[in-house]
Amino acid sequence: MSGLHMDISGAADGTPLVLLHGFGGDGSAWDAVRAELPKSLRVITVDLPGHGGSLDADGRGGAGRMAKAILAGLDAAGVTAFHLAGHSMGGAVSSLIAMRAPDRVKSLTLVAPGGMASAINADLLQRYAKATSEAEIRKCLNEMSAASFDTPQAVVEHFVAARARPGQIEALDETYRAMFPNGPEEGQGVLPADALAALKMPVAVIWGTDDTVLPCPKPPALPASFAFNVLPGLGHMLPEEAPDAVVRVLVEAVGSDA
Repeated sequence: MSGLHMDISGAADGTPLVLLHGFGGDGSAWDAVRAELPKSLRVITVDLPGHGGSLDADGRGGAGRMAKAILAGLDAAGVTAFHLAGHSMGGAVSSLIAMRAPDRVKSLTLVAPGGMASAINADLLQRYAKATSEAEIRKCLNEMSAASFDTPQAVVEHFVAARARPGQIEALDETYRAMFPNGPEEGQGVLPADALAALKMPVAVIWGTDDTVLPCPKPPALPASFAFNVLPGLGHMLPEEAPDAVVRVLVEAVGSDA
């Protein structure tokens, strides 16, 4: 097994912001967000195990295994305290990291996170996991985004190349199956509500009303302590669709560490 791929940008020191992408993606999902973050902030973008540069890293499979592997990777990199943000499956992984290491996570930002409820578009994710051609990948990404957003050609080409790597489709299938402990028809695994509600660090949630992957919940479905930001008319791919809105929430979350 190779190590976890981490890309470090921004400031050379200080408390970093760790970014985790969603299922089937890689750290490039955060490119538009990173471009707008303050240069005074240290940013660590991680490829989830089984994805991108972490294709063969320890921790492949479900969100729990990924959380454990990412914490170990941050330990190895000497990162003790950090702000944390995760999109989609990366949101579920981020939540588990915050539960496992609450004293290390200074703030938690969840962008259309997985694991909040069982409802999920399993069919779309299964098609995305298997997509290898430009047409298949574009169709899936456009379905995941708001109707007003067209996935850039460079993004589609990036994922065509990524899916062609030996072992990538098998790794996505492994992760897809781990997402559904009781089968896709029963929905995704759900994080323990009391453990989420017990988190002491500030938690912000961002969700688009037109999310076709994970339906935008009503506020009572989330812990009352979570700051809930609803983005009208936006889809699931918020780091790409609305980087400015995501950056606003992240800058508020990191506060004086930026």
